[in-house]
Amino acid sequence: MRILSIDYGDARAGIAITDELNITVQGLLTIHHNKNDKIILAKLDEILDKYNIGTIVVGMPLNMDGSKTERAKITEKFIHKLKCKYNKIKIDSIDERLTTVQAHKIMRELNVKNKDKRKIVDTISAEYILEAYLKR
Repeated sequence: MRILSIDYGDARAGIAITDELNITVQGLLTIHHNKNDKIILAKLDEILDKYNIGTIVVGMPLNMDGSKTERAKITEKFIHKLKCKYNKIKIDSIDERLTTVQAHKIMRELNVKNKDKRKIVDTISAEYILEAYLKR
């Protein structure tokens, strides 16, 4: 069974997925949702129909001291929705501190154009979230 990760943000959610053996991670897509979780859930339904997902991991945005941010409280509500809708799938969270910073760093190194960064930053962050989860 594969593992799927979500970098959940206000306007976009990045999605990444493992291979069937949970060895490699690849970015899947960025969902533009503008604070409408129904859009994310509908896209997740499509993904779950296509792939055999055993675990969904959501990045938890914490402050550098480990305390919860306002965004973390919103993310917890989203995780609750996931647990209610996908109650047969393991739903987990992991500290996502600095994943967006890492994503921006790699985009700079790869000379990604500014206009393209917004399209992929969340998906790259989801990849880092999933890699951290696999290492845990």
